[in-house]
Amino acid sequence: MSSSKKRFCWRIALYVCYTIFYTVQSVNAEINLPVLGDTSSSIVSPQQEYLIGRSWLKAFRSRVPEYNDPLVTEYLENLLLNLATYSELKDTQLELIIIDNQTMNAFAVPGGVIGVHIGIFNYAKSEDQLASVLAHELAHLSQRHFARGIEERRKNASLGMGGLLAGLIIAATGNSDAGTALISASQAASLENRLRYSRSNEKEADRIGFQTIQNSGRDPRAVGQMFEQMLAAKRHAGNQPPEFLLTHPITEKRISDAKNRMLRLPKKYYPLSETYNFIRVRTMTQNISSPKEKIKHFRHQLQNTYFNLDPIKYGLTLALIQNRDYLEARKIINELITKEPDQFIFKYTSIELDIAAQHLHKAKQKIRELLKIRPKSFPLRFLNSMVLWKDKRYEKAIKILKDLSRERPYDPNLWFQLAEVRGLAGDISGVHLARAEYFILVGAFKRAEHQLSIAAKLLKEDFKQNAIIQQRLQDLVVIAKRVSSL
Repeated sequence: MSSSKKRFCWRIALYVCYTIFYTVQSVNAEINLPVLGDTSSSIVSPQQEYLIGRSWLKAFRSRVPEYNDPLVTEYLENLLLNLATYSELKDTQLELIIIDNQTMNAFAVPGGVIGVHIGIFNYAKSEDQLASVLAHELAHLSQRHFARGIEERRKNASLGMGGLLAGLIIAATGNSDAGTALISASQAASLENRLRYSRSNEKEADRIGFQTIQNSGRDPRAVGQMFEQMLAAKRHAGNQPPEFLLTHPITEKRISDAKNRMLRLPKKYYPLSETYNFIRVRTMTQNISSPKEKIKHFRHQLQNTYFNLDPIKYGLTLALIQNRDYLEARKIINELITKEPDQFIFKYTSIELDIAAQHLHKAKQKIRELLKIRPKSFPLRFLNSMVLWKDKRYEKAIKILKDLSRERPYDPNLWFQLAEVRGLAGDISGVHLARAEYFILVGAFKRAEHQLSIAAKLLKEDFKQNAIIQQRLQDLVVIAKRVSSL
């Protein structure tokens, strides 16, 4: 898909986000009680925002490619949770979605949905710079900027959600011309304005996001630094600026305001996060199309860099694994582990290397040792299930994935993997049940209903399981209705 088509798709997607509140009346009446002291709650309550946000996420997931790396997911989730703790957000039930897209974008949807393009790591040079973007989005949520602007948007509403969502689907599949045809010229002009927060909203989010960064013990200078890097990217990109700037215009005034806030603070040293550097390199090498070119790139960097070589060596290790140069990759990762024996990412990647090289016994041994230290680690437990899967110990792999799916019921990838392993284990009804949950999360409701119906037939003699399936079918009707009303 071309960059212009991607940009159009994102504009439509964000417009959906802004206008879904017109459908608030379709949400169940029992959650319509206002929240005392909240001036926006007469229009939409936080409970309604939560339901609408999760419904929007299902519709959104049905058309975007997600980035599935448990190590990166856990890192971003922990960073978000840490920032939320120091923010003004009252409800920290956040749902993260990472989009497999190399453009720079991040967004927040009412109800606690935070979206991040994996390309944001290309722009944020430090963890604190990344945190500044996330803190800004959390500020939009905590101040309920969407809900506060609903009344004005209601006055100007002219496009039905059915046509708008159809336009989103067509644009997302690459036919931007057909998508554009669903929106009149006057509506398109209105769309451009609605995509942007008001200047006062942006100013407020800047101020509160800055305070969140400061409260969390991070470097407040990162806010201005990130603004400057995004503005520089806009200048270099010409008429194709980073997606983030389409909805959060960066001006010299905003950069100046961020720097002025720094003048009131005492000077302080803020250590950089080494872990961020490794996560950043990992995201930049995960989906490389030419491992040999990446290997050449990292070798060149090693020859021309005189400090902080470990992230470069780590990137070279990942590229070597992708190129199946396992012996050299083993040599480098062992050197890194010897230098930093407490760095979890190195040990995790060592296990990934064992799995790639079919050394499953070594991988299992290392996982057992690491689980003693990190028994609740999501990426480590997921990796354990993959090792057991490859070792054809399907029942044990299923148990781990079932436990993880209970802890993380909104992770589509877990349900997808669970369905795959159940199929290999011969658990046919279990395959259909796991597939149904996967399809619900990605908005494929007809397919979910089909999977549940098959499971019901297979388990018709099991009264308890059949009752659970029938209830799930009823839940599915409600869920599908909410999404279709967007």
